[in-house]
Amino acid sequence: MHNDDKILMQIPSPCYVLEEERLRRNLQLIRSIKEAAGVNIILAFKAYALWKSFPIIREYIPCSTASSIHEARLAFEEMGSPAHTYSPAYTERDFPAILRYSSHITFNSIGQFERFYPQVVADGNRVSCGLRINPEYSEVETDLYNPCAPGSRLGITADKLATLPQGVEGLHFHTLCESTSYDLEKTLARVEERFGHLLPQVKWLNMGGGHLMTRQGYDTDHLVRLLRDFKRRHPNLELILEPGSAFGWQTGPLVSTVVDIVENHQIRTAILDVSFACHMPDCLEMPYQPAIRGAVTTPAPGLHAYRMGGNSCLSGDYMGDWYFDHELAVGERIIFEDMIHYTTVKTTMFNGIPHPSIACLRSNGTVEMWREFDYNDYKTRMD
Repeated sequence: MHNDDKILMQIPSPCYVLEEERLRRNLQLIRSIKEAAGVNIILAFKAYALWKSFPIIREYIPCSTASSIHEARLAFEEMGSPAHTYSPAYTERDFPAILRYSSHITFNSIGQFERFYPQVVADGNRVSCGLRINPEYSEVETDLYNPCAPGSRLGITADKLATLPQGVEGLHFHTLCESTSYDLEKTLARVEERFGHLLPQVKWLNMGGGHLMTRQGYDTDHLVRLLRDFKRRHPNLELILEPGSAFGWQTGPLVSTVVDIVENHQIRTAILDVSFACHMPDCLEMPYQPAIRGAVTTPAPGLHAYRMGGNSCLSGDYMGDWYFDHELAVGERIIFEDMIHYTTVKTTMFNGIPHPSIACLRSNGTVEMWREFDYNDYKTRMD
Protein backbone atom coordinates (compact mmCIF):
# COMPACT_ATOMS: atom_id res chain seq x y z
CA MET A 1 0.00 0.00 0.00
CA HIS A 2 1.31 3.47 -0.95
CA ASN A 3 2.14 5.72 2.01
CA ASP A 4 -0.58 8.23 1.05
CA ASP A 5 -3.12 5.37 1.05
CA LYS A 6 -2.07 4.46 4.58
CA ILE A 7 -2.59 8.08 5.64
CA LEU A 8 -6.06 8.16 4.07
CA MET A 9 -7.01 4.99 5.92
CA GLN A 10 -6.22 6.71 9.21
CA ILE A 11 -8.06 9.98 8.58
CA PRO A 12 -11.42 10.20 10.39
CA SER A 13 -14.28 9.34 8.02
CA PRO A 14 -15.95 11.00 6.22
CA CYS A 15 -13.45 13.59 5.03
CA TYR A 16 -12.48 15.57 1.95
CA VAL A 17 -8.68 15.51 1.64
CA LEU A 18 -6.91 18.16 -0.42
CA GLU A 19 -3.43 17.00 -1.45
CA GLU A 20 -0.99 19.91 -1.58
CA GLU A 21 1.39 18.32 -4.08
CA ARG A 22 -1.39 17.70 -6.60
CA LEU A 23 -2.70 21.24 -6.16
CA ARG A 24 0.76 22.67 -6.78
CA ARG A 25 1.14 20.62 -9.97
CA ASN A 26 -2.08 22.13 -11.31
CA LEU A 27 -1.02 25.62 -10.31
CA GLN A 28 2.36 25.26 -11.99
CA LEU A 29 0.70 24.22 -15.25
CA ILE A 30 -1.90 26.99 -15.10
CA ARG A 31 0.78 29.63 -14.45
CA SER A 32 2.91 28.32 -17.32
CA ILE A 33 -0.06 28.63 -19.73
CA LYS A 34 -0.80 32.12 -18.45
CA GLU A 35 2.78 33.23 -19.07
CA ALA A 36 3.19 31.50 -22.44
CA ALA A 37 -0.08 32.87 -23.83
CA GLY A 38 0.23 36.32 -22.29
CA VAL A 39 -3.24 36.19 -20.75
CA ASN A 40 -4.72 36.54 -17.28
CA ILE A 41 -5.98 33.31 -15.68
CA ILE A 42 -7.90 33.64 -12.42
CA LEU A 43 -9.58 31.23 -10.01
CA ALA A 44 -13.37 30.80 -10.13
CA PHE A 45 -14.73 30.32 -6.62
CA LYS A 46 -17.90 28.64 -7.85
CA ALA A 47 -15.88 25.46 -8.39
CA TYR A 48 -13.21 25.82 -5.71
CA ALA A 49 -13.26 28.06 -2.64
CA LEU A 50 -11.13 26.30 -0.01
CA TRP A 51 -9.78 29.58 1.34
CA LYS A 52 -7.28 27.97 3.69
CA SER A 53 -5.39 26.94 0.55
CA PHE A 54 -5.32 30.48 -0.86
CA PRO A 55 -1.80 31.17 0.48
CA ILE A 56 -0.62 28.32 -1.77
CA ILE A 57 -2.64 29.54 -4.74
CA ARG A 58 -1.39 33.14 -4.40
CA GLU A 59 2.16 31.90 -5.01
CA TYR A 60 1.06 31.17 -8.59
CA ILE A 61 -2.23 33.00 -9.34
CA PRO A 62 -3.12 36.19 -7.43
CA CYS A 63 -6.68 36.94 -8.56
CA SER A 64 -10.11 35.35 -8.58
CA THR A 65 -13.61 35.65 -9.94
CA ALA A 66 -16.83 35.85 -7.92
CA SER A 67 -20.48 35.23 -8.69
CA SER A 68 -22.08 36.64 -5.54
CA ILE A 69 -21.56 39.11 -2.73
CA HIS A 70 -20.10 36.45 -0.44
CA GLU A 71 -17.65 35.20 -3.05
CA ALA A 72 -16.60 38.78 -3.77
CA ARG A 73 -15.96 39.39 -0.09
CA LEU A 74 -13.99 36.14 0.15
CA ALA A 75 -11.81 37.30 -2.75
CA PHE A 76 -11.19 40.65 -1.14
CA GLU A 77 -10.54 39.39 2.39
CA GLU A 78 -8.92 35.98 1.90
CA MET A 79 -7.49 35.98 -1.63
CA GLY A 80 -6.21 39.47 -0.93
CA SER A 81 -7.32 41.06 -4.20
CA PRO A 82 -10.57 42.55 -5.50
CA ALA A 83 -12.75 40.20 -7.50
CA HIS A 84 -13.74 40.01 -11.14
CA THR A 85 -17.44 39.78 -10.36
CA TYR A 86 -20.34 38.54 -12.47
CA SER A 87 -23.85 37.74 -11.28
CA PRO A 88 -27.06 37.11 -13.21
CA ALA A 89 -28.58 39.92 -11.15
CA TYR A 90 -27.43 42.45 -8.56
CA THR A 91 -29.68 43.97 -5.91
CA GLU A 92 -29.83 47.47 -4.43
CA ARG A 93 -28.98 45.98 -1.05
CA ASP A 94 -25.86 44.12 -2.20
CA PHE A 95 -24.40 46.28 -4.95
CA PRO A 96 -22.54 48.79 -2.74
CA ALA A 97 -20.59 45.90 -1.19
CA ILE A 98 -20.07 44.27 -4.60
CA LEU A 99 -18.61 47.57 -5.75
CA ARG A 100 -16.30 47.76 -2.75
CA TYR A 101 -14.97 44.23 -3.19
CA SER A 102 -14.51 44.23 -7.00
CA SER A 103 -12.07 45.44 -9.64
CA HIS A 104 -14.29 44.34 -12.55
CA ILE A 105 -18.08 43.97 -12.62
CA THR A 106 -19.88 42.23 -15.47
CA PHE A 107 -23.60 42.83 -15.94
CA ASN A 108 -25.97 40.24 -17.37
CA SER A 109 -28.27 42.74 -19.09
CA ILE A 110 -28.40 46.31 -20.35
CA GLY A 111 -31.08 47.00 -17.77
CA GLN A 112 -28.82 45.94 -14.89
CA PHE A 113 -25.95 48.02 -16.27
CA GLU A 114 -28.10 51.14 -16.61
CA ARG A 115 -29.52 50.64 -13.13
CA PHE A 116 -26.19 50.36 -11.32
CA TYR A 117 -23.68 52.23 -13.48
CA PRO A 118 -24.44 55.56 -11.72
CA GLN A 119 -23.06 54.01 -8.54
CA VAL A 120 -19.89 53.05 -10.41
CA VAL A 121 -19.51 56.65 -11.60
CA ALA A 122 -20.13 57.99 -8.10
CA ASP A 123 -17.39 55.67 -6.87
CA GLY A 124 -14.95 57.38 -9.23
CA ASN A 125 -15.08 54.83 -12.07
CA ARG A 126 -12.58 52.75 -10.12
CA VAL A 127 -14.25 49.53 -11.29
CA SER A 128 -14.14 48.40 -14.92
CA CYS A 129 -17.60 47.45 -16.20
CA GLY A 130 -18.49 44.77 -18.74
CA LEU A 131 -21.45 43.02 -20.29
CA ARG A 132 -22.01 39.28 -20.58
CA ILE A 133 -22.67 38.23 -24.15
CA ASN A 134 -24.33 35.04 -25.35
CA PRO A 135 -22.88 33.73 -28.63
CA GLU A 136 -25.72 31.16 -28.76
CA TYR A 137 -23.23 28.36 -29.25
CA SER A 138 -21.96 25.73 -26.84
CA GLU A 139 -20.65 22.18 -27.05
CA VAL A 140 -22.07 21.38 -23.58
CA GLU A 141 -24.63 18.60 -23.98
CA THR A 142 -26.23 18.63 -20.51
CA ASP A 143 -28.78 21.46 -20.49
CA LEU A 144 -28.36 21.99 -16.74
CA TYR A 145 -24.81 23.17 -17.46
CA ASN A 146 -25.37 24.77 -20.87
CA PRO A 147 -25.48 28.58 -20.60
CA CYS A 148 -26.32 28.94 -24.30
CA ALA A 149 -29.36 26.66 -24.42
CA PRO A 150 -32.37 28.23 -26.17
CA GLY A 151 -34.12 30.61 -23.80
CA SER A 152 -31.09 30.94 -21.53
CA ARG A 153 -31.31 33.77 -19.00
CA LEU A 154 -27.52 34.24 -19.16
CA GLY A 155 -25.98 36.88 -21.40
CA ILE A 156 -27.08 39.27 -24.13
CA THR A 157 -27.59 37.91 -27.64
CA ALA A 158 -26.12 39.72 -30.64
CA ASP A 159 -29.49 40.91 -31.96
CA LYS A 160 -29.93 42.97 -28.78
CA LEU A 161 -26.45 44.53 -28.74
CA ALA A 162 -25.79 46.56 -31.87
CA THR A 163 -23.81 49.16 -29.91
CA LEU A 164 -22.26 49.39 -26.46
CA PRO A 165 -23.52 51.78 -23.80
CA GLN A 166 -21.05 54.42 -22.67
CA GLY A 167 -19.03 53.12 -19.75
CA VAL A 168 -18.76 49.51 -20.91
CA GLU A 169 -15.08 48.53 -21.07
CA GLY A 170 -15.27 44.75 -21.47
CA LEU A 171 -17.21 41.75 -22.71
CA HIS A 172 -17.63 38.40 -21.01
CA PHE A 173 -18.83 35.04 -22.30
CA HIS A 174 -19.11 31.64 -20.67
CA THR A 175 -19.97 28.67 -22.89
CA LEU A 176 -17.78 25.81 -21.65
CA CYS A 177 -17.98 23.10 -19.00
CA GLU A 178 -14.92 20.88 -18.45
CA SER A 179 -14.22 21.49 -22.12
CA THR A 180 -11.26 21.38 -24.51
CA SER A 181 -9.31 24.11 -26.28
CA TYR A 182 -10.98 22.98 -29.51
CA ASP A 183 -14.39 23.76 -27.99
CA LEU A 184 -13.04 27.20 -27.10
CA GLU A 185 -11.80 27.64 -30.68
CA LYS A 186 -15.28 27.01 -32.05
CA THR A 187 -16.78 29.42 -29.52
CA LEU A 188 -14.29 32.17 -30.38
CA ALA A 189 -15.24 31.85 -34.04
CA ARG A 190 -18.88 32.50 -33.11
CA VAL A 191 -17.92 35.40 -30.83
CA GLU A 192 -15.97 37.06 -33.64
CA GLU A 193 -18.78 36.37 -36.11
CA ARG A 194 -21.53 37.83 -33.93
CA PHE A 195 -19.76 40.39 -31.74
CA GLY A 196 -16.60 41.17 -33.74
CA HIS A 197 -17.76 44.74 -34.45
CA LEU A 198 -17.71 45.43 -30.71
CA LEU A 199 -14.28 44.00 -29.88
CA PRO A 200 -12.30 47.11 -31.01
CA GLN A 201 -14.41 49.19 -28.60
CA VAL A 202 -13.47 47.37 -25.38
CA LYS A 203 -10.35 46.83 -23.30
CA TRP A 204 -10.86 43.25 -22.13
CA LEU A 205 -12.55 40.01 -23.09
CA ASN A 206 -13.33 37.49 -20.35
CA MET A 207 -13.63 33.96 -21.77
CA GLY A 208 -15.29 32.58 -18.66
CA GLY A 209 -14.63 29.17 -17.17
CA GLY A 210 -14.85 25.55 -18.21
CA HIS A 211 -11.29 25.37 -19.58
CA LEU A 212 -10.16 22.03 -18.13
CA MET A 213 -6.50 22.63 -18.95
CA THR A 214 -5.18 20.36 -16.19
CA ARG A 215 -6.99 17.25 -17.40
CA GLN A 216 -4.74 14.56 -18.86
CA GLY A 217 -4.79 14.81 -22.64
CA TYR A 218 -5.82 18.48 -22.77
CA ASP A 219 -3.92 20.12 -25.64
CA THR A 220 -2.27 22.99 -23.78
CA ASP A 221 -0.04 23.84 -26.76
CA HIS A 222 -3.13 24.34 -28.89
CA LEU A 223 -4.67 26.54 -26.19
CA VAL A 224 -1.58 28.74 -26.08
CA ARG A 225 -1.50 29.06 -29.89
CA LEU A 226 -5.22 29.82 -29.99
CA LEU A 227 -4.95 32.58 -27.40
CA ARG A 228 -1.82 34.10 -28.93
CA ASP A 229 -3.46 34.13 -32.38
CA PHE A 230 -6.56 35.78 -30.97
CA LYS A 231 -4.42 38.42 -29.27
CA ARG A 232 -2.66 39.15 -32.57
CA ARG A 233 -6.04 39.77 -34.21
CA HIS A 234 -7.21 41.90 -31.30
CA PRO A 235 -4.15 43.58 -29.77
CA ASN A 236 -6.28 46.04 -27.82
CA LEU A 237 -7.75 43.29 -25.63
CA GLU A 238 -6.63 41.89 -22.32
CA LEU A 239 -7.74 38.25 -22.37
CA ILE A 240 -9.05 36.72 -19.15
CA LEU A 241 -9.86 33.07 -18.43
CA GLU A 242 -11.49 32.02 -15.18
CA PRO A 243 -11.46 28.23 -14.79
CA GLY A 244 -12.49 26.62 -11.53
CA SER A 245 -12.36 22.87 -11.98
CA ALA A 246 -8.90 23.11 -13.54
CA PHE A 247 -7.51 24.33 -10.23
CA GLY A 248 -9.05 21.56 -8.12
CA TRP A 249 -8.91 18.79 -10.73
CA GLN A 250 -7.59 15.51 -9.30
CA THR A 251 -6.35 17.23 -6.15
CA GLY A 252 -7.82 14.86 -3.60
CA PRO A 253 -10.48 12.32 -2.63
CA LEU A 254 -13.51 11.99 -0.40
CA VAL A 255 -12.83 9.32 2.18
CA SER A 256 -15.89 7.35 3.30
CA THR A 257 -16.73 4.13 5.14
CA VAL A 258 -19.12 1.24 4.55
CA VAL A 259 -21.67 1.20 7.39
CA ASP A 260 -24.00 -1.53 6.09
CA ILE A 261 -24.56 -3.86 3.13
CA VAL A 262 -28.07 -4.64 1.93
CA GLU A 263 -29.39 -6.80 -0.91
CA ASN A 264 -32.59 -6.47 -2.94
CA HIS A 265 -33.33 -8.42 -6.16
CA GLN A 266 -29.73 -9.61 -6.33
CA ILE A 267 -28.43 -6.05 -6.16
CA ARG A 268 -26.02 -5.47 -3.31
CA THR A 269 -25.67 -1.94 -2.00
CA ALA A 270 -22.90 -0.74 0.27
CA ILE A 271 -24.42 2.02 2.38
CA LEU A 272 -21.84 4.66 3.22
CA ASP A 273 -21.39 7.43 5.76
CA VAL A 274 -21.58 9.98 2.91
CA SER A 275 -24.36 11.02 0.55
CA PHE A 276 -24.33 11.60 -3.20
CA ALA A 277 -27.19 14.07 -2.82
CA CYS A 278 -25.53 16.01 0.01
CA HIS A 279 -21.80 15.64 -0.61
CA MET A 280 -21.36 14.75 -4.30
CA PRO A 281 -24.34 16.46 -5.98
CA ASP A 282 -22.75 16.76 -9.43
CA CYS A 283 -22.71 12.96 -9.66
CA LEU A 284 -26.51 13.02 -9.73
CA GLU A 285 -26.91 16.29 -11.63
CA MET A 286 -24.57 15.69 -14.58
CA PRO A 287 -24.76 12.67 -13.98
CA TYR A 288 -21.38 10.94 -13.82
CA GLN A 289 -19.90 7.98 -12.01
CA PRO A 290 -16.79 8.87 -10.02
CA ALA A 291 -13.77 6.61 -9.72
CA ILE A 292 -13.33 4.56 -6.56
CA ARG A 293 -9.83 3.57 -5.57
CA GLY A 294 -9.37 -0.19 -5.99
CA ALA A 295 -12.57 -0.66 -8.02
CA VAL A 296 -13.51 -0.70 -11.70
CA THR A 297 -16.74 0.05 -13.55
CA THR A 298 -16.52 -2.80 -16.06
CA PRO A 299 -17.69 -6.28 -15.00
CA ALA A 300 -15.30 -9.21 -15.26
CA PRO A 301 -15.23 -12.81 -14.00
CA GLY A 302 -14.38 -13.06 -10.34
CA LEU A 303 -15.30 -9.48 -9.48
CA HIS A 304 -17.98 -8.52 -6.95
CA ALA A 305 -20.60 -5.92 -7.94
CA TYR A 306 -21.90 -3.24 -5.58
CA ARG A 307 -23.93 -0.12 -5.74
CA MET A 308 -22.82 2.71 -3.50
CA GLY A 309 -25.68 4.03 -1.40
CA GLY A 310 -25.79 7.39 0.34
CA ASN A 311 -27.00 7.74 3.90
CA SER A 312 -29.83 10.21 3.30
CA CYS A 313 -33.48 9.17 3.08
CA LEU A 314 -33.71 10.23 -0.58
CA SER A 315 -34.49 7.03 -2.48
CA GLY A 316 -32.33 8.10 -5.42
CA ASP A 317 -29.28 8.74 -3.26
CA TYR A 318 -27.19 5.99 -4.81
CA MET A 319 -25.04 5.21 -7.81
CA GLY A 320 -23.59 2.06 -9.32
CA ASP A 321 -22.22 -0.28 -10.26
CA TRP A 322 -18.62 -0.73 -9.17
CA TYR A 323 -16.71 -4.01 -9.23
CA PHE A 324 -14.24 -5.08 -6.52
CA ASP A 325 -11.80 -7.99 -6.34
CA HIS A 326 -13.20 -8.93 -2.93
CA GLU A 327 -16.46 -8.78 -1.00
CA LEU A 328 -16.90 -5.54 0.87
CA ALA A 329 -17.24 -5.51 4.65
CA VAL A 330 -18.75 -3.10 7.15
CA GLY A 331 -16.03 -0.72 8.28
CA GLU A 332 -14.13 -0.82 4.98
CA ARG A 333 -12.92 2.46 3.53
CA ILE A 334 -14.30 3.62 0.18
CA ILE A 335 -12.19 6.38 -1.38
CA PHE A 336 -13.90 8.46 -4.07
CA GLU A 337 -11.27 10.02 -6.32
CA ASP A 338 -11.24 13.64 -7.49
CA MET A 339 -13.74 15.04 -5.02
CA ILE A 340 -12.45 18.55 -4.30
CA HIS A 341 -13.90 20.70 -7.11
CA TYR A 342 -17.66 21.30 -7.26
CA THR A 343 -18.16 19.28 -4.06
CA THR A 344 -17.04 21.34 -1.07
CA VAL A 345 -18.74 24.39 -2.62
CA LYS A 346 -22.06 22.60 -3.29
CA THR A 347 -22.64 20.40 -0.26
CA THR A 348 -25.83 20.62 1.75
CA MET A 349 -26.93 19.56 5.21
CA PHE A 350 -30.17 18.03 3.95
CA ASN A 351 -31.55 15.44 6.34
CA GLY A 352 -29.10 16.57 9.01
CA ILE A 353 -26.54 14.20 7.56
CA PRO A 354 -23.15 14.70 9.23
CA HIS A 355 -20.98 16.78 6.93
CA PRO A 356 -17.54 15.44 5.91
CA SER A 357 -14.54 17.10 7.50
CA ILE A 358 -11.99 18.94 5.37
CA ALA A 359 -8.28 18.12 5.65
CA CYS A 360 -5.08 18.95 3.83
CA LEU A 361 -2.40 16.35 3.14
CA ARG A 362 0.72 18.50 3.14
CA SER A 363 3.72 17.95 0.90
CA ASN A 364 5.73 16.73 3.91
CA GLY A 365 3.23 13.93 4.60
CA THR A 366 1.51 15.55 7.57
CA VAL A 367 -2.26 16.01 7.73
CA GLU A 368 -3.93 19.23 8.85
CA MET A 369 -7.60 19.06 9.81
CA TRP A 370 -8.96 22.31 8.42
CA ARG A 371 -12.60 21.95 9.39
CA GLU A 372 -14.78 19.53 11.32
CA PHE A 373 -18.55 19.93 11.39
CA ASP A 374 -21.01 19.17 14.17
CA TYR A 375 -24.63 19.57 15.21
CA ASN A 376 -24.30 23.32 15.70
CA ASP A 377 -23.36 23.79 12.03
CA TYR A 378 -26.63 22.14 11.07
CA LYS A 379 -28.72 23.91 13.71
CA THR A 380 -27.38 27.43 13.18
CA ARG A 381 -28.11 27.35 9.44
CA MET A 382 -31.76 27.74 10.45
CA ASP A 383 -31.25 29.82 13.57
